[in-house]
Amino acid sequence: MKHIGTTLLGAALLALTAPAAAQTAPLTAAQSDPAVLGWMQGSPPPRDKQVRFDDASMWAFPQTRWTFSNWRELLPTTSIKRGAMPVAVLPRAERADLDAIRFTPLGAAAPMSWEQSLAATYTDGIVVLHKGRIVYERYFGALKPEGQHIAFSVTKSFVGTLAEALIAEGRLDPNRTMASYVPELAGSGFGDATVRQVMDMRTGLAFDESYGGADGDVARMSFAANALPLPAGYKGPLGLYAHLQTIGKNGAHGADFSYRTPNSGALGWVTERITGQSIAQQIEARYWSRMGMEQDASINVDRMGTGFAGGGMALALRDMARFGEMLRLGGRWQGQEIVSPAAVAAIFTPGDVAAFAPTNYPGLKGGSYASQWWHRPNGVTMAVGIHGQGIYIDRQAEVVIARFASFPVASNVNINPVTIPAYDAMVAKLAE
Repeated sequence: MKHIGTTLLGAALLALTAPAAAQTAPLTAAQSDPAVLGWMQGSPPPRDKQVRFDDASMWAFPQTRWTFSNWRELLPTTSIKRGAMPVAVLPRAERADLDAIRFTPLGAAAPMSWEQSLAATYTDGIVVLHKGRIVYERYFGALKPEGQHIAFSVTKSFVGTLAEALIAEGRLDPNRTMASYVPELAGSGFGDATVRQVMDMRTGLAFDESYGGADGDVARMSFAANALPLPAGYKGPLGLYAHLQTIGKNGAHGADFSYRTPNSGALGWVTERITGQSIAQQIEARYWSRMGMEQDASINVDRMGTGFAGGGMALALRDMARFGEMLRLGGRWQGQEIVSPAAVAAIFTPGDVAAFAPTNYPGLKGGSYASQWWHRPNGVTMAVGIHGQGIYIDRQAEVVIARFASFPVASNVNINPVTIPAYDAMVAKLAE
């Protein structure tokens, strides 16, 4: 097998992350449907229809529309088991009038319908809960109700919830330094950062979250995480923890918010050191084995079996909705406490608005970030992952939305102008 070079890797990364205006117009959602294009069909599939790890084709659009719904077939993972509990059935009260909801995207002149917005954002699956009942559920592309999808950085919010639980239990002090819990981080940029600064992504790290080809920081993290094939002559760290120790400091901690995935990896390391359990084991013990989830979930792992706390969970859509609904209900689920009231209160507490303001994220003016969760000024709390993954929790409106997607460009700044007003329109309709 010919070893992949940095040129192809860089092309794959850039294809995922370049601004939409700078690219040739991608195939539409209908045109890029994996069944239409024939990805991975046949025994074996023809070479030009294969989606693979070893040539990085799994990361190139439109192959990603198959990749994201078949994650465990391409990357090493470990299971997050649902246990033996009966499935917690979500009652249904589906409505036929919701596809016709109209709204105007941010910066647009013409309105669109909710149904049109799903195609415009390459939605693979979406479920809307109102007062705990499913009022809307759809699947597209390669995703089926019984399938799983990569959640990317929605994973961070699961890890942030674990950390807040440990804080509420008195086992984690958010004001202590990271090195005081994980001495191996003492020589890195994380060493003198507090746990809270890491949780809120207000660290001064020498890490650029932008995707700049095979020589960028995100690519190096992906090589260490075993999420990309290694280029010839690679001499960097092998393993997520080894990678974290190479990240230096660049500026003061506690300044403005700056989104950097390694913060979540370092936070995950702290929770593992405190509990003696892996991220997968913690999520399984606290949530999956106790909530009547429909399916096992998974998290991808590096060569040493370390889970990718920054973005490696794959799970079923309705199970992701169950997690959001449990938090909406104050941490209780089917008569038992899953997340303590103190931890829930912390999760729903907004962060520093002034520290967040320089980001200028579309649709998030006046918002903030804290505990690995995103906050809108109207009280909505969100978990967000690249390419359109998300959990949307509006406690006042009693609405939870869980969504999987495979938008061609990674950053959600490209789809927030559609998704955020679409969610607001859905909430308004359900309130009528």
